[in-house]
Amino acid sequence: MMENRRVLSIIFDLDNTLIDTAGAGRVAIQKVCEVLKSTSVPESHITDICELFLQKLFHGTFDPSEGRTINEVRIHQWYEALQEVLGTDPDLAMASSCYYTWKNTRLQALTLSPEIRSLLEELKKNYKLLLLTNGDAQTQRDKIEATRCEGLFSAVVVGGEHPEQKPALSIFSHCFESLGVQPHDCIMVGDSLSTDIQGGINAGVKATVWINSDGKSLPPGSVTPDYTLPSVLNLTDVLAQLT
Repeated sequence: MMENRRVLSIIFDLDNTLIDTAGAGRVAIQKVCEVLKSTSVPESHITDICELFLQKLFHGTFDPSEGRTINEVRIHQWYEALQEVLGTDPDLAMASSCYYTWKNTRLQALTLSPEIRSLLEELKKNYKLLLLTNGDAQTQRDKIEATRCEGLFSAVVVGGEHPEQKPALSIFSHCFESLGVQPHDCIMVGDSLSTDIQGGINAGVKATVWINSDGKSLPPGSVTPDYTLPSVLNLTDVLAQLT
């Protein structure tokens, strides 16, 4: 029967699934705070500036068709954060310094742990692995390069390089075609209920695996994953049940 076919492929999310992007972000913000302490910015305003940038980062949108690069957009977000908190027009060079300090520190802090690298190397022997990550193309490619993980996957799909991102069916269909598999041959592993788990369910994968490192409860009305794990390192337990 179709449902008894074994898993052939595992589709992995990147951020906060395989790498601790949130943790690296905290390190990067702390570094920016240290840099700002050596400037004319009042120390009492520094935390507010960084928090306002993070709000703009998480709630802003980026459209490459508008003609601006992601670097230009992020520098402008730092500029706005400085401007809104200080009440004056800041030096553009200060906004640029904040951005590149944040960007470079975050990339340096991103690592694929030896344990997760070893897990992927083992899984690669028996499954086709695919990395499916949402986000701006340059930003995500920089992370992939920084963590030296591309060689662990049969294919890497970056949402920003496609017309639609997770949870859209089109990008999952592209993944299945790239691997030469059917949806029910695959499982989707990720930390986001709204993109990874919802997308996997919409696409008809064999199972969805939610990486819930914070031990959060499922929000009311949320999509329900087939499996919930505290870490991707526990994935072999799920695979043993599925194959």
